[in-house]
Amino acid sequence: MAQIVGGFIMPHDPLITGNPEIADPAQVAAVEAAFARVVERVKALKADTAIVIGDDHFTMFGPHCLPPYLIGIGDVEGPEESWLRIERYTVPNNTALAEHIMNFGFDRGFDWAVAKSLVVDHGTMIPIHKAVTPVPGMRTIPIYTAAGVTPLLRTKRAKELGQMIGAAVAAFPGDDRVVVYGTGGISHWVGTAEMGRVNTDFDRLVLGMVERGDVDGLVNLSDEYVLEHGGNGALEIRNWIVAMAAMPATVRGELFCYEPMPPWITGIGIAELNLAA
Repeated sequence: MAQIVGGFIMPHDPLITGNPEIADPAQVAAVEAAFARVVERVKALKADTAIVIGDDHFTMFGPHCLPPYLIGIGDVEGPEESWLRIERYTVPNNTALAEHIMNFGFDRGFDWAVAKSLVVDHGTMIPIHKAVTPVPGMRTIPIYTAAGVTPLLRTKRAKELGQMIGAAVAAFPGDDRVVVYGTGGISHWVGTAEMGRVNTDFDRLVLGMVERGDVDGLVNLSDEYVLEHGGNGALEIRNWIVAMAAMPATVRGELFCYEPMPPWITGIGIAELNLAA
């Protein structure tokens, strides 16, 4: 049977590849080292598939159609943006498992939006490029959530979505070894007068919940609180909720790095979600 063998929390900041030189070199090196550590851990876990939870930024869909959650079951390539210093390339998809998760969700009241062909933006592509592509043979299942722009996926539903994904993987009659990536920044204010502000207190609060495996703590942070203390970009912690809820057992987070990086307009956190013994 397929199984989720690990999980990770990581940023998808486009400046990681688009303009890394504007940040402190020591901090950039710390972030790069943490991504390299994720790659080595994925290899050690002998994973063959990464479910990458990201969100749109009016790049993939624009304001014309904003699904609460979407799964890519066919052709995937990225990035959508030309300024990320990443040449667009094809991302191998685990189509059999993706279709199984899609149908498992349909049968349990999760009305997915579905993409048979998808060009992903930085919200999914940066984690793929930094932590999937470097692992030979890895495939990706991209999952989009409405975490970047309104109307937002409700945090309670994000947890339910993650739990369903975890159950779907466990019910798949294959020998796939899956890791789940929850992506996004912590505190950051996008396109506002406070852009460039980082709130280390908020970031430490959120990362502490990750380290304790306190998914309900994240669910119970109100959007009003997050907007005041973490900014509109921090609403992306929904992606972290999905990833933590998908894990097959109680998790404890092991922090690989935390860097408050105003030049990159966000707090950067990378952690492994370790399964409880």
